[in-house]
Amino acid sequence: MPDSSQSPAPAFDLRLAWCFTVVAEYGHFGRAAEALHTTQPSLSRQIRRLEQQLGVCLFERTPQGNHLTEAGEVFLPLATELLHAADRAAAGARAADRPGRITIGHTPGIIVTPAVRELRHAHPDAEVHTRQLTPDEPRPALLDHRVDAVVARLPFPTDGLEVTALYDEPRVLVVPLDHRLAGRESVTLADIADEPLPKVRGADPLASAFWRIDPRPDGRPAPDGPLIDAAADQFELIAGGQAVTISVPSHTLRPDLTTVPLDGVEPSHVVLATRAHDRNRLMTAFRSYATSALGR
Repeated sequence: MPDSSQSPAPAFDLRLAWCFTVVAEYGHFGRAAEALHTTQPSLSRQIRRLEQQLGVCLFERTPQGNHLTEAGEVFLPLATELLHAADRAAAGARAADRPGRITIGHTPGIIVTPAVRELRHAHPDAEVHTRQLTPDEPRPALLDHRVDAVVARLPFPTDGLEVTALYDEPRVLVVPLDHRLAGRESVTLADIADEPLPKVRGADPLASAFWRIDPRPDGRPAPDGPLIDAAADQFELIAGGQAVTISVPSHTLRPDLTTVPLDGVEPSHVVLATRAHDRNRLMTAFRSYATSALGR
């Protein structure tokens, strides 16, 4: 058993850190107290207690509101990450206590049914769930324990994850039926050098660069098309002749769009991602089934 005398005592109460982040979000003790279902005096005492534990002043209190001090500005992102880490620790402990349960995530256009069916057949007493994720969710969904495994297309951040390659998909150009390139056997990047491609607001830079092939091999930036809020919004623009996009053949298209093979570019890599060092028996089994049933 660990010797508690050798472990440092916590520097502050985690609940006080949570109260601090809520006050920082609202910038007002009264509104923060309402959100926390407590009274303003009680909340003020908790923040003062946190400041005493840390030995710093976190808020500058003025008649116009409460503003973070320099120490508060530094503490806020660290406290937020600490709270997220605590949530992940709790979720991990609960997951470890349920070894007979697994949730498998997948992103749009990817079918996991054959591997899931094999897992359910081999482990009839297990709880096997599936969940569709957006393309930018694989890593956060895994680390937050919303899912235990994800089948998705690279690129996405993989630090803290174990990644198993499954298969590759060629990339294709998506254009309207009346586009000058529609019906071609294939196209190259030179053929679309001046074709604008939509940009998704807030998209992961790594994924955006991959799907827009930005920059191009010669160093030139990809031509910018309209700025959109979600990847699904691009198809209306493409059908209207305002842009083209790069995708994979497995995506279901509208009847007014078509695809053309895109030569000379790296394919899309479909992988299975799990949390590093997660040894749940169902996870190990699913990795085996995914490799055999989904790999091409």
